[in-house]
Amino acid sequence: MKLYMVPLAPNPTKVMLYIAERAEIGTDMGIEQIVVNTLKGKHREPEHLARNPFGTLPVLELDDGSHIVESLAIIEYLEDRFAQGALLDGDPEARGRARDVERIIDLRISSPMAVYAHAKKSPLGFPPDPEKAAQMEADLQVPLDYLENLLGDGRPLMLGEAVSIGDCTLQASLQFLRFVEADLIGDRHRLRAWDERYRARPAARKVLRW
Repeated sequence: MKLYMVPLAPNPTKVMLYIAERAEIGTDMGIEQIVVNTLKGKHREPEHLARNPFGTLPVLELDDGSHIVESLAIIEYLEDRFAQGALLDGDPEARGRARDVERIIDLRISSPMAVYAHAKKSPLGFPPDPEKAAQMEADLQVPLDYLENLLGDGRPLMLGEAVSIGDCTLQASLQFLRFVEADLIGDRHRLRAWDERYRARPAARKVLRW
């Protein structure tokens, strides 16, 4: 299998973190990671559009030559294919809570953070949009408070002792914010401590660049 990605971008990074976390617990997926240079427009060239007509990243190329083009679908496919040691584990209630936290992070935090980053200092050269950035910052306060409260019982990671897909999703977005020299965690000390702990993990140190 091949993972077409670009470092620093949130969606590819969360898949890369997931793969690295699985590797740390002994799951060798044998995935070759290939950079598609978005700054040079490689994601809009015919070669990549043949893999993904939307021109986005990441893309997972399967052994049969077909492709999966959405980051969560890629992770869920890998969870199913390499079920032993999967991060989504436990009884239906535990799995439901894990999915819920990941969706909250992705939809209510990661997506607005990406918009905020591009409105503040876009790596792709989009013009600054202070009004849009302010709106995204305001929208992020409640979901960030949710995570701060979630960590209130002293758990080291989003779901407890074991790493989750939600941890990978959140850290991927925080790396993107660091790249554009932004910080939206504020005085949420538990969330900031989580960020420091996660970045110290061996998997994170192998993937994160910022």
